[in-house]
Amino acid sequence: MRPALALLLTAAALLAAHHLRPAPYGDRLTTGPAAATAPTALRTRAGAVEAYDPATGALRWRYARTGHRPLDVVRHARGEALALWDDGTVTATTTGPHTPAVRWHRTLPATAGWLPAQGGSGVLRPLGHGILGVVTPPRVSAYRIADGDLRWVLPARDGCAFAPARGLRHAGAVLLAQPCADAAWTAQVVAVDDLGRVVPHRTPLGNELPGARGTGKGLASPR
Repeated sequence: MRPALALLLTAAALLAAHHLRPAPYGDRLTTGPAAATAPTALRTRAGAVEAYDPATGALRWRYARTGHRPLDVVRHARGEALALWDDGTVTATTTGPHTPAVRWHRTLPATAGWLPAQGGSGVLRPLGHGILGVVTPPRVSAYRIADGDLRWVLPARDGCAFAPARGLRHAGAVLLAQPCADAAWTAQVVAVDDLGRVVPHRTPLGNELPGARGTGKGLASPR
């Protein structure tokens, strides 16, 4: 009996240690009393992303990360709340009729040199067809919103840098400023959509979930 008792106590200790571990990325997701079927609006407030009923203001859920604050949040048509945090992490949280959950985290490289001063404006750019564009000075990265899979990367042209805050949507694409020291103005505007850079005769990659069609990733050439 003693070996069995020792084994039982060890298992109980391991289980307790597991529950005492801090949540990955410092996640703290709490739910409120708002009805799950009510319309949902998003806001950043008091260091958290909040989903609430726009008619009554009742809180649906609140998502915070210990030691960090959200800089921006956008909503995808399917219902995900896509947030950019001050440490360069991008998160996706479900906002639909089911219990809210943080679906994925993606950490952007080398954001300390520009994100604090830039403030996150224009970094998150939904590109349509379930793809999120993340615009940083050195590159544009595209993630599949359903699972956070990296679909393509467009590096900035040599001697140039993307300006995340300077962009607009036009005719199904997002036009981004890419200021350069020595280049014609035509080289300083880049159009992207869910399939990558918009250029003649391109061969786009499929962005569907595995099992739908091909799912290769690619590196888009700077121009």
